[in-house]
Amino acid sequence: MNRQAQSAVLFLLGASLLHAGTTDLYLRYVKAGLRPLLLAAGAVLIATALATAWYERRATNRKKSTEPPTFASPHPEPRISWLLVLPLLALILVAPPALGSYSATRTGTSLQEPLAYPALPATGPLRLSVVDYAGRAVYDDGRTLTGRRIQLTGFLALDRDGTPYLVRMALNCCAADAQPVKVGLTGRIPPVLQPDTWLEITGTYTPHRVKDPVNDGPIPFIEVTAARPVPTPKDPYDETWNT
Repeated sequence: MNRQAQSAVLFLLGASLLHAGTTDLYLRYVKAGLRPLLLAAGAVLIATALATAWYERRATNRKKSTEPPTFASPHPEPRISWLLVLPLLALILVAPPALGSYSATRTGTSLQEPLAYPALPATGPLRLSVVDYAGRAVYDDGRTLTGRRIQLTGFLALDRDGTPYLVRMALNCCAADAQPVKVGLTGRIPPVLQPDTWLEITGTYTPHRVKDPVNDGPIPFIEVTAARPVPTPKDPYDETWNT
C-alpha cells in the first residue's frame, strides 16, 4: 500500500476505536476500566493518519517541483490491499455477541478463592454477583449466606446431562480471557429452559455442590424460589474479582 492508503486505513482504525469507546460496543471486547486507554489509542491513530497524509502530500509536491517531467506510465498500487479495510467495517457495523452458554459448557468453572469477603447488609435481600455468591458458598461454606434471601443475575447454560447453571463470564482484561463461573440451580426451576436466556434468580443458599465435569472445579448450588427473564445487561461480563 502507498502512504495515502496507509493513512486511510490508520484513520479508519482510529475512528473504529473511538466509535467503540464512545458507545457500549467496547464492552464486548474489553473490561470497562480500559475505556480511557481505548479512546486515547483511537485519538493517537487518527493523529498519526493525518500526519502521515500531510507529510506524504508535502513530499509529493516537493518531488514534483524538483524532478523533470517523465513520460513513463505509472503502475497502480495493488487494489487487493484495500481488503484490510473489511475487518474495520465489520468492527463498526457488526457487534459480536458476548460469550455465552456454548463457551461456558466447554470451559471449566474458573472460581477463585476471594481474598476477603465484603460486609453484607444486615437486612433485606442480598443482590450478589454470581462470582461473589459462588466464592462465599464454596470457600466460606455459606456462613454469610445462610438464612438470607439472595438474588443473582446471569445467563442460563445447560450441561450435557441437562443440569441448569446460572453463569457469568469473568474478565481479567478482555473477552479473549473470559472464563465462566457457574452456580447450579435446584428447587423451583422454570419448566422451559432456553440456553443464553438472562435470568434474575431469587433463592436461598444450599450446601449442595458438585464438581465441574470439564475441570473438576467446584460448582455451588442455589435453591431457587423464583426466576424471571431479564434483558441482557449493558456489560455482560463480570469484573468483580479484578477490581
